Amino acid sequence: MLRSPKLSSRCARLMMGNCCFATLVLLASLYQGFAQSNVVVIRPREIHDVLVNPGMGITTFQRFNGQEPNAPLKWSEVGPVTKLGQAPTKPDFPEASISYCRWYWNVLETEPGKFHWEIVDLALEEARTHGQSLAIRLMPYSNQDPLPGWYRNSGARRANKPTDKDGEIWQPDFSDPLFLKHWGELVLEAGKRYDGNPYLESVDISSVGYWGEGWSPYMPPFPYQKELIDIWLNAFQRTPLLMNFDEQQALTYGTEHGAGWRLDCLGDMRTSSTSPYFPAEMLEIYPQQVVRAGIQDVWQHKPVSLEVCFTVAGWKERGYDVDYILDQALRWHVSSVNIKSAPIPSDWKSQFESFQKKMGYRFILRRLEYPKTVGAGSMMPIHMWWLNAGVAPIYREFSLAVELRSSKTTTVIPIPVDIRKWLPGDAVFDGTLYVPENLAAGSYDFRVAMLDRRTEQPAIRLAIEGRQDDGWYNMGSVTVKTQ
Repeated sequence: MLRSPKLSSRCARLMMGNCCFATLVLLASLYQGFAQSNVVVIRPREIHDVLVNPGMGITTFQRFNGQEPNAPLKWSEVGPVTKLGQAPTKPDFPEASISYCRWYWNVLETEPGKFHWEIVDLALEEARTHGQSLAIRLMPYSNQDPLPGWYRNSGARRANKPTDKDGEIWQPDFSDPLFLKHWGELVLEAGKRYDGNPYLESVDISSVGYWGEGWSPYMPPFPYQKELIDIWLNAFQRTPLLMNFDEQQALTYGTEHGAGWRLDCLGDMRTSSTSPYFPAEMLEIYPQQVVRAGIQDVWQHKPVSLEVCFTVAGWKERGYDVDYILDQALRWHVSSVNIKSAPIPSDWKSQFESFQKKMGYRFILRRLEYPKTVGAGSMMPIHMWWLNAGVAPIYREFSLAVELRSSKTTTVIPIPVDIRKWLPGDAVFDGTLYVPENLAAGSYDFRVAMLDRRTEQPAIRLAIEGRQDDGWYNMGSVTVKTQ
């Protein structure tokens, strides 16, 4: 049976079209196969160590790494004023990236305008020597450490009388213009000297009351509290500030103006209290105050730092539930904890090790893809899948970078990503990096690190295998070709 020429022509065109389509599919398949054959896929192996990293973890208190810890149930509120010696043997205390120290006004300003900044300078130097940054609080007074004698004799107003129940303690009137003037001068001078110091981790906003914690039997109206908080906000515009927790309105105001937050009594598991100045904290005040102050999401941009009530051994002595306490700290997205440089009870060390692996940030590189061969002067495609397995982001800026290293030359290529935005969970980078045109042909190690911007050296320990002695993580190799 003969087919019409028109039908035959249509069939011919259809067959030709199918043939062309098949050819395109074959070429695409061949190209895809070639592209895949030029890709290195790395899946780093996760490790489960406690990682000591900048800006997070258990801190030392009034001392530095390697120095003698406190007794299990005791600590000192008096900050170091001279250089302390090292312990004769390795202390039974976690290695820390932060040293937290605080000093009273009567030590820092012994006469009006005579500031003893050499005390804070020494602490900054000691922290650097011991591989730490320094977090500080300047405190007006306590129930055992009086205001400076020159201030009490300056004509400043007293809030109580010698015959009062607490009359042995000279309580200041925090609404007195002289308090604002003299305490404000100390804060402003501290800001001039230390704001932006790269080794200063954070500064507590210390306003009123014992230890500058923000509460007092003689609380001034909020406008006066606000003035005292504003001094800190103006004095420290580059160094992170932490707002103390006790007064809800002050806590909201400080965090709304850029501060993180801290509390002083983590672990107080009492269910009731008759003291208006020492209420039941963990099971009453703290969880509700977070909500009422509207600070649930502050951790996404500013750090949360906690300090234990008593010591950890004090928790155990009182029969407190350590798992509940540590879980609550993680729910608050804690980055650092001051446990008063007192030992952790031996049968609680496993809980604290688990806690240390979750607090702050914890970066795991899950998958890396890069070409086996790249051309000098070309763009190199990179795929990275990261996991932040901690409960908080990193708050200071560090540079994620790739290093190509051979026996003769090395080049560091920054990756255009802000790791401060990596909240807990997954993060992906899909992009390209420029391979320098003057890079010699040859085989290079492909290495990854997070760099301190001050030194351009690796600074963050990752929760993966492959870390080398210089802090870089070796992922494999890449061949560079020149045209």
